[in-house]
Amino acid sequence: MGSKSIIIIGAGIAGLATGCYAQMNGYRTHVFELHDKPGGLCTAWKRKVYTIDGCIHHLAGSSPNSGLYGVWQELGAVQAGEVLFHEELVRVEGPGGRAFVVYTDIDRLEQHMKELAPADARVIEEYTGAARLFTHLDMFSFVILKPWEIASKMLPRAGAFIKWGKITLERFATRFNDPFLRQAFPVIQYDFPDIPMLVHLNFLACCHNRTLGWPMGGSLAFSRAIEERYRELGGEIDYRARVTKILVENDCAVGVRLADGTQHHSDIVISAADGHSTVFDMLEGRYANERIRAYYAAAPDHCKMSLHVSLGVARDMSREPHALTYFLKRPIIIMNQTVDRLNIEIFNFDPSQAPNGKSVVKALFDSSYAYWKDLSADRARYEDEKRRIAEVVIDRLDERFPGLAKQVEVVDVATPLTFERYTGNWQGLQAWLPPGGGFSLSMKGFSKTLPGLKNFHMVGQWAEAMIGVSTAAVSGRKMIQMLCKRDKKRFVTTRP
Repeated sequence: MGSKSIIIIGAGIAGLATGCYAQMNGYRTHVFELHDKPGGLCTAWKRKVYTIDGCIHHLAGSSPNSGLYGVWQELGAVQAGEVLFHEELVRVEGPGGRAFVVYTDIDRLEQHMKELAPADARVIEEYTGAARLFTHLDMFSFVILKPWEIASKMLPRAGAFIKWGKITLERFATRFNDPFLRQAFPVIQYDFPDIPMLVHLNFLACCHNRTLGWPMGGSLAFSRAIEERYRELGGEIDYRARVTKILVENDCAVGVRLADGTQHHSDIVISAADGHSTVFDMLEGRYANERIRAYYAAAPDHCKMSLHVSLGVARDMSREPHALTYFLKRPIIIMNQTVDRLNIEIFNFDPSQAPNGKSVVKALFDSSYAYWKDLSADRARYEDEKRRIAEVVIDRLDERFPGLAKQVEVVDVATPLTFERYTGNWQGLQAWLPPGGGFSLSMKGFSKTLPGLKNFHMVGQWAEAMIGVSTAAVSGRKMIQMLCKRDKKRFVTTRP
């Protein structure tokens, strides 16, 4: 009997990782991808001489100090490229000119905070002391550990997990006497004031340990490296090949039908596409139980960082902070909401993003899919609103960076509809954790199979109900481990 064949739907990180590990273990794989390039949401696009990066901020497992590093080695993602580790997580500037720099070195951060607010020394020491405690953990690597290994790492620090898991950034900020720290602290983690301190402390600790970094070349180069590894392992991949239907016979997945009408058959079908399209379009909802239907019915309309306003500017911004939250002197209106700050990324740390003397600047906003969907019924109104938002952003950035408005050469506005159109992700969404899902669900995942359907599996952020590039890669790795166990094969990995 020959090796089993697997069709993989989607060439995002999850699909490519699944293909790589399957090829390492003797399965024959064929990936079908609707776009003309790999990566899915882990992508970038060119606008004239500028590269607009759409995904990676900090890559978990960026150095040998992390247990995840071996995964990226196996996938060929870290051999060729360098990794940059930022000295600052973010800089927060108030309208009065004060600046709070969240240094990734915890000792330097503590010293800076005490200089900013000497009267808050006790609270500052509690914060930085907790961050130091988490430097002895790497929670991002928990996804590749066995349950008993996770427990052995968590139990000695159970009190800290409970304490910091109950306090949000916003709530902790109220402990500061200094009014600027109270204003700035809640927005130091991608402007997510309602996340638990536990999440932020782990993130800061990993930055301190240099296990969270930026792969030079950015998201698309990172995806292409894994695609190259997949091809070297003998995998097949077809682009511009949209899967419209998963073929089923006797409640068993047997292959796929493409938009061009061609059919392809295999022993196993694995979807690394978004969950909604897989369950309700490719399988017409036939294998969705009440739990799965409830999950997708509860899809959030407002999503963090889902509106990107990117600018290519003829300006050297190499001395500016790479991440800046800037409280405005004059608030702006974005999608009928008052916005009092800009969250800005300046891609001044990677020469592949713009030529010498030029820079890419991106402002990120929370956004509503329904808002843009309604506007899109009238294309002119949709484009006018994108143009208006860009003009307002440029105007406020010109206040912070005088002269910038006249240096703008490229304007690119990506809405949730943009991501839906190019990646196929339903409503431009990434996965979300169901209400009450908690830590256990984030470890075991949400729906990797569908009730009543054999020889079919799902991988990626939707299957795991947890976002992250590393989540996607490890999801594919675990899937092939499971198939090997079922087929009584020893799971093996190789490194290029």
